[in-house]
Amino acid sequence: MANYSPNQIQDVQPIRALQKIDDMKWALRNFCSERDYTLFVMGINTGLRCGDLLQIKVSDVRKKKRVLVLEGKTKKTRTIQLDNIYDEIQAYIKDVDSKWLFPSRKGDKPITTTQAYRQLQKAADMAEVESIGTHTMRKTFGYWYYKQTKDVTKLQMILNHSHPSITLRYIGITNEEIENDLLSFKL
Repeated sequence: MANYSPNQIQDVQPIRALQKIDDMKWALRNFCSERDYTLFVMGINTGLRCGDLLQIKVSDVRKKKRVLVLEGKTKKTRTIQLDNIYDEIQAYIKDVDSKWLFPSRKGDKPITTTQAYRQLQKAADMAEVESIGTHTMRKTFGYWYYKQTKDVTKLQMILNHSHPSITLRYIGITNEEIENDLLSFKL
């Protein structure tokens, strides 16, 4: 297992291969816990920062397909759509005996971002995924949202970035990828 500190500056990347996303899900379920798996699934499907995900309570998501979240960094309220992962979340919360969606085993509080990092790193080691951290979930969401929609303006709004170039750099859209897209472009 790699010895990275969550505070260490590290070039965290989105997961760019669907198979690697599936490998992470498998590793989280089999080597970590359903809690860690659900955190990852919510992270890659909502684009929320890890710290914001950890503040969600069970009551916020019980029988709800939309959740209002006050983002810690921006202090902006954001509506999160859970339609695409609703059934998984509802199945998961049936076994959660805490007010927190991602509870710690140490007292009545959520896990820390450090603990989330450790679990993601453990799964990444098993799944052979490199350059992972808690921001990988948010970057993976952004990368795949952009790949599916090609709408950098909406993604910029979702991620609360000030400029499209910041969003593209954040999700790792490189000049090489742009050039590859242009190779097949023809009117």
